[in-house]
Amino acid sequence: MTTPTSKIEAVNSMLSTIGEAPVNSLSSGLVDAETAETILNEVSRSIQAMGWNFNTELNYPIVADSDGNINLPQNILRADAPAKYRSSKNEYIQRGSRIYDKRQHTFNIGKDLSFDVVVLLDFTDLPEVARRYITVKSARIFQERVVGSDTLSAMNRNDEQEALFALREMEGDNGDYNIFDDYGTASVLDRSIGTKGIRNGSSF
Repeated sequence: MTTPTSKIEAVNSMLSTIGEAPVNSLSSGLVDAETAETILNEVSRSIQAMGWNFNTELNYPIVADSDGNINLPQNILRADAPAKYRSSKNEYIQRGSRIYDKRQHTFNIGKDLSFDVVVLLDFTDLPEVARRYITVKSARIFQERVVGSDTLSAMNRNDEQEALFALREMEGDNGDYNIFDDYGTASVLDRSIGTKGIRNGSSF
């Protein structure tokens, strides 16, 4: 039965780029397999941090703790305060894993807020198109670090480009974006907002 790419399949795909035999588990103890998994995690985090429709949640509520601090969940890669919170008195931004008020110069927010957030998902929670792109990009980086073949790198880059096109096509289909989602257009229409969050080249 055909199923979406699993993490071990992604790792084995990476190993195949250097002629290494596949492993049966992620805890095989093979150094190359462990290196491949580390790179896969790095690339997955990097790609997801760009912010896509599948891992972005709008108006995500976060409760302040007893000290008035807003601590972000560990799986939040980016958090942006919606425009409704921006004023001459407050400007909430992410600093580390907490929310900071730039105008009041404090982490003590003192109330619950909602944010537009980019969430780090497990590999198996990603859509297949994203898994494919992350796997192919990881395979190219893995090969370059372990073997360093320019010929293989060029071949992998072609596959990587095709996978990126497919991911962007899915993003366009699912995101239902229009001209007003473009950062350049939005910043001209609303200059009072100031710095906006960016998701994959678009503001949110």
